Amino acid sequence: MIAIAFAYFNYKYSQYKFINFKETILYTKSQIFVPKKERYIVVIYSSHMGSIEKNLANLKQKNSLLVIDLYQQRRESTPNVIYATAGTNTLLKIIHRFHIREVPSYFMIKKQNENGLYKQDSQIYLLD
Repeated sequence: MIAIAFAYFNYKYSQYKFINFKETILYTKSQIFVPKKERYIVVIYSSHMGSIEKNLANLKQKNSLLVIDLYQQRRESTPNVIYATAGTNTLLKIIHRFHIREVPSYFMIKKQNENGLYKQDSQIYLLD
């Protein structure tokens, strides 16, 4: 029985999650974030911990980044790096849904349909 419970919880934590941007509202510096790309690398970090630009250099070479700040500072976005934040309840839902245990962390999401639904497309990695 214990082995079955362990296997079930191990499976649930390895299962990929979804995020619906129609329901999950993120804010950029001046507007609500509306996803336009097919794929994003989502980076969860806290600007209170210091600058993240050096860490993002390797990720942003060929990818669009959606960088979510847990400290909720709004920053100006660039063409390939979208800085976003949200209310506390929304941030907690994102952290819980994707099982974020340490920051800065990142993972890939991929568009599933035109209604703003994206699926997690990679494991969660710690950003060094």
